[in-house]
Amino acid sequence: MKKLSARRRHPLAALVVLLLALAATGGLYAAFAPAEKAQADTAAQSLAIDEGKKLFAVGCSSCHGLNGEGSSDGPSLVGVGSAAVDFQVGTGRMPAQQPGAQVPKKKNIYTQHEIDQLAAFVASLGPGPVAPTEKQYTSTNPDDVAAGGELFRTNCAQCHNFAGQGGALTQGKYAPSLEGVDAKHIYEAMQTGPQNMPSFPDTTMPEEQKRQIVAFVRNLDEEPNPGGLTLGSLGPVTEGLFGWIFGLGVLIAVAIWVAAHTTKARKS
Repeated sequence: MKKLSARRRHPLAALVVLLLALAATGGLYAAFAPAEKAQADTAAQSLAIDEGKKLFAVGCSSCHGLNGEGSSDGPSLVGVGSAAVDFQVGTGRMPAQQPGAQVPKKKNIYTQHEIDQLAAFVASLGPGPVAPTEKQYTSTNPDDVAAGGELFRTNCAQCHNFAGQGGALTQGKYAPSLEGVDAKHIYEAMQTGPQNMPSFPDTTMPEEQKRQIVAFVRNLDEEPNPGGLTLGSLGPVTEGLFGWIFGLGVLIAVAIWVAAHTTKARKS
């Protein structure tokens, strides 16, 4: 009888065994699944870097060197990050057609997949600004446009004009128009400071403020001008000049008409 009672199991024993089995299974999954995912991500990243290096050797190395170290024809790309590559190549500025005071925007010759591969290779040369995700430059708050307008007039209007139409700088350089520029490229320009533009890292301008500026600039394209005729949005100089020329022209025409229709003019 003692032996039978010793072998008798507790009613909850089966449940405990089941829970232990489930825990062991979950532990094994947690131990191996993330590792497999990490290995897959690492392999995909390595492949992107290898493909990007091939594209770089063909299209970029003649100016920037085989390993992005730079040369007399192009600066070093070590530490510029994936954001700079996505901006420069995505806007067609790179590869450059010819040297000059400033490389202009043109139609790009790479697909987005190839640009991502180039960016992966350049990013592997040294840490730098990372290309943003859509969430970083897409605004969902309607108040961002007004806040972005204040930030834009404080930090950007000196060069790009208060309506983002661009303007001339020194020595043949210029601040380009922001009309029709992709939201991602506006954000990346603030990250990296291309050409003559200063950079605005998160330590200087937080991500939220950059997103607000993007919202304001995109709103300039999407919403009609409440004032009607913009005259290029170049400010009071052109508006005043237009007023003087048009206004004086109308006054002169009226004066001539009145003089031609006076009694003395009709008698003569």
